[in-house]
Amino acid sequence: MKQKTIEYALRSTWQLITTMYNEKAMKYDATMTMAFTLLSIDAGGTPSTALGPKMGMESTSLSRLLNTMEERGYIERRPNPEDGRGVLIFLTQQGKEKRVLSKNTVLEFNNGLIDSVEPEKMEHFFEVIEAIKKQVEKKQLIEY
Repeated sequence: MKQKTIEYALRSTWQLITTMYNEKAMKYDATMTMAFTLLSIDAGGTPSTALGPKMGMESTSLSRLLNTMEERGYIERRPNPEDGRGVLIFLTQQGKEKRVLSKNTVLEFNNGLIDSVEPEKMEHFFEVIEAIKKQVEKKQLIEY
């Protein structure tokens, strides 16, 4: 059964990708989730409340992650000048360097795939992924 389900194919492939990225990130005192966070922070600062939805993370997990990243010197929190209750997340110089490494790693992986898969197959892959996303967003695949 596992070879014939879309969920298994997606999940097992994502697990392999996660492991690959985490192994690479460990060499730079980071994790895949930290790298994704670095890539999600805008140059002008990002409200901490916007990061959770952007990354699909719960606020408690995100809070722990941001605390760790701040302790390691990758980010800094500053008061939001437009909203006194809010906090903006900025990359430190070290965070910017880690962001470049993260971006290069993602591009290296993507370019390697693009080079090894026929363009037509890659186009079909993205069409199928988009169809899956749309169906899941509509919640039409399973009854709740």
